[in-house]
Formats: sequence, C-alpha cells, structure tokens
Amino acid sequence: MRRRLREGRADDDDGGRGFARLHAAPAAALTRAPVARRRCRGSHYSPPVIDVRRSADRWWRLDVTVRDVPLALVLFLASLVPALQNNGTRLGDVPDRPLDALGIAVVAVECLPLIIRRLLPAACLALVSLGFALDQLGGYHAVAGTALPLALISAGVHLDRWRWTTVVLASVAYVPLAIALARTEATEGVTGFVSFYLALVLVWGAGSRLRQSRAAEAARRLHAAETARIAERTRIARELHDVVSHHVTAMVVQAEAARYLTGSPERLDEALSAITGSGRRAITDLRHLLELLDPQPGTEPRSPSAGDLRTLVEQARQAGQPVEYTEEGSRSEAPGSAEATAYRVVQEALTNALKHAHGSRTTVLVRHGHREITVEVATDSAGSPTASVGGSGRGLAGLRERVGVLGGEFRTGRQDDGGFVVLARIPGGSAS
Repeated sequence: MRRRLREGRADDDDGGRGFARLHAAPAAALTRAPVARRRCRGSHYSPPVIDVRRSADRWWRLDVTVRDVPLALVLFLASLVPALQNNGTRLGDVPDRPLDALGIAVVAVECLPLIIRRLLPAACLALVSLGFALDQLGGYHAVAGTALPLALISAGVHLDRWRWTTVVLASVAYVPLAIALARTEATEGVTGFVSFYLALVLVWGAGSRLRQSRAAEAARRLHAAETARIAERTRIARELHDVVSHHVTAMVVQAEAARYLTGSPERLDEALSAITGSGRRAITDLRHLLELLDPQPGTEPRSPSAGDLRTLVEQARQAGQPVEYTEEGSRSEAPGSAEATAYRVVQEALTNALKHAHGSRTTVLVRHGHREITVEVATDSAGSPTASVGGSGRGLAGLRERVGVLGGEFRTGRQDDGGFVVLARIPGGSAS
C-alpha cells in the first residue's frame, strides 16, 4: 500500500513536471518567435535597385537611329490596333477602307523611315510623304499619318543642305495630291487643302526655329569656350612673366656686375653663387607654376605668400640693389589671394627697379591691416638703367588686373624728386 502511494506520488510529480514542461515550451517558442521573425526579415531578399541616371546616360549614348526605333515601332503598332483604324489624318473625302496587306505595307512606309529621321532627314521625309499620299488615296486614314509632321519637323531641324530645294519639291509634290483628292468630290474644297498646307508650313517653321536656337546656343558656347581659353592664356602669360622676368632680370644684372670682378676672386665667387641661386629659385617657381596649371592627384600646389618677401628682398640686394624692407602688422594665418597678390606686386616693383634704376635706393613697405594689405615700393631717381634688359609693360598692367579682381586699388607714378612709386591696396579675405 505504501509502495503504491509512493509510486502514485512519483507519477503525480512526473506528471506535474511534464505539465510544466508542456506549458513552458509554448512560452519559449513565443519568446523565440520575434527573434526568428527578425532573422527572416533580415535575410529577406531585396530586389536590385535600378540606377535611373546611369540608365538614362547609357540611353543617350546610343546612336540616334537606335533611339528613334521605339517611336517608329509604337506608331506602327498603334496603326494596327483595330480600334484606331480609320481614325487618323483625313484629307479629302475618300471612303474608308479596312486595313489589308497593302495597307500594312503603306503604314510601314509611313512609320519605319522615322528611324532615320535625324540621320537622313531628306530621305525620311520623302518616304513618309509617299506613304502619306498612298494612305490618303487608298482611304486607310491610319494613325500613321502622324508621321508626316514628325518627319517634317525633323527635316526642319536636322537638314543641313538643300533646304529651300526640299521646301520647293515638297510644295510641288503636294499639288498633284490635292488635285487627286479633290476629284473624289471632297466637301472641304480648296480651303481645306490650303489650310492643311499652311499647317505643314508652320511645322517646318517650328523645326527651322528650333534649328536656329540650337545653332545660336552652340555659337554662344563656342564663344564662351574661346573667351575662357583666351583668359587662361592671359593668366598663364602673366604668371610666366612674373616668374621669369624677375629672376632673369636679377641674373642678367648679376652677370653684368660679375664682369668687373675678375680681379677679386672672392667677390666674383659671391656673384656667381648669387646667379646660381637666382637660377635655382627660378626653377623652383616654375615648378610651382606648373603645379598650379596642372595639379597632380594627391598634391597641393603652393602659392607664394608674404613669407617669401624677404627672399625677394635678399635676391635684389645680391643683384646690387639697396633695398630697405619694412613689414608692419601680423600676417594672416591662412594665406590667400591677397598675400599672393602682395608678393607679385613687390616682385614686379623690384624687377622694374633693377631694370630702370639699378643701384638706386629702394624702400619696400608691407602693412598688414585688419581688412586689407597695403604695399608701397618707392625707388629714388638716381641710378643707371640696365640696357640689356628690356620691358614690355605687361607687368604693371597685369598687376592692375590682379588687384582689380580682388576689389583693390593699384596706382603707379612719379615722385617729386623724380623717383617712381608703386602703391597697392589689396582687400584681405576677398575671393579672386
């Protein structure tokens, strides 16, 4: 008896545990269900995304005949739809005729030449006109008659030669068609045929107008490209003048001075070293100029800044020009167009001093203001010009243009004592 009670309790315990496991399983399944759903949602197949812009670019890169195929096919197939038969252009009162094998051929002659409407516009217009005449005389009155104004406006846009000849031939060919249709007791009379002809003339005129507007736009773009090319050539010439003229002038002056130093080997060596330094600086500046004109990927071209002004002054001193340099104010932490323009002003002024007043006292003042940079270079009247170095006058004109682009002021003139002064006021932070 006790053993049976114990077995019964054991069975009850096992049954309770089984009942608990039975109820626990659905709960665990319910807790795992969202995870499973999330996994299914995460691994759900997503259709590929169509790049509309890339597809459009590929479409416009196709040949014009390929791009005109859909238009011709759509118009041809639309003409074969029973509900649209005898619902096209109707010129005269020719009785309607159901579309048969001959009608399908006529519709093909009207529609399919549209494939070459831009490649061979004259041939396209001739074939479509022939198909249109057969369509009207046969009484099919198909939707394919819409191909005639399409071919006509395409000829007005794309026909390059024999335009007036095409107009005359098309007008002459229209006369017998009108006469043939008028014999079928047309109720619209002459007015209807003339109105249809005038409508075709307007379509041709619309095509010609579109052609003229495209030609004007092409001419405008060509002029803009030519203007940009000239401006770029001018900029390159100005940069080359700024770099080459300064260094070459210094080298010529130093070489002329070295002629008289043959009796002093030490001074001759200094002069030759100065010439070598000027040549190396010229090569360096030319390299920077090439980087500006043709920047290589991953490289940042360096523009001359006010930090190079002392090098300019020292180079002029080595060429025998006594230069006093004064700099006031603090420079900008991020050099820009203003600093580069100030550098060019000092460079051109010192070059002119070496050319036209070699040996004269020259003062250079660079003042860094809050909103502008002021550059003043003054040269005394005393001194001898360098005869072997000529000038084209391009440097000062280029400087005036440089400063003017930044919205500044550039002035040059003679002083009371006969000297020459260059004054530039360059707004800082302005965009070139």
